[in-house]
Order: sequence, then C-alpha cells, then structure tokens
Amino acid sequence: QVHLVESGGGLVQPGESLRLSCVASGDILSIYAIGWFRQIPGNSREFVASIAYGDVPTYADSMKGRFTIARDNAKNTVYLQMNGLRPEDTAVYYCSAAGKSATYDYWGQGTQVTGSS
Repeated sequence: QVHLVESGGGLVQPGESLRLSCVASGDILSIYAIGWFRQIPGNSREFVASIAYGDVPTYADSMKGRFTIARDNAKNTVYLQMNGLRPEDTAVYYCSAAGKSATYDYWGQGTQVTGSS
C-alpha cells in the first residue's frame, strides 16, 4: 500500500509560480512512477506530468516549457514546479503512484490551485 500527500497549492496571480509537493510513504519500493494530474470541476482528470524510475520525465504537450517535475529520493518526494500560471490552470492537482504495471493505483487527496483572472 502506498500513501500520498500533496501540498503547495494556493491562489496565484497570472504569471506567478507555485511548487507542489507529493510525499510518498508505505511500500515505496513498489513505485515505478509518480504522476501529477489535475481536474477542473465538471471535467475528467487530465494528465500533467510524470517521472519514472531512472528519472525519465514525461509532460502533457500543453505543460511543456512551463511545468517541471522532479524527485528527491531522500525525501520520498516528487515536486511539480509550475511557472507562468494562467487562470485556466485552476484545478485540483493530484499526485498518483504507479507500479510496474504502469497503472496509477494510488492517489492523494489533491491540492487546490487557483489562478486569478
């Protein structure tokens, strides 16, 4: 079992930055990848970025150049650095863990990011 806790959300002005954190605990060794997703009310959950074993990052096309995912293995933490935030980035951001099956089975509770207009 893997437990994930996100933090770092908040209210930002257009163009500002935020860094989200995702701390993992439990069966850490079973984790192959950590991903960030976001969900706007009324919409389906959307992939943002992921980082796999070996530190291979993957990004949604719309996030490339603005968002950066990184991991600190010593702290069991994955970060999502978000720069140049826009009102349309407003969403609840979730981190999720996948095992070697590449299925995201574990989810955190989410952290709210609100970009003011």
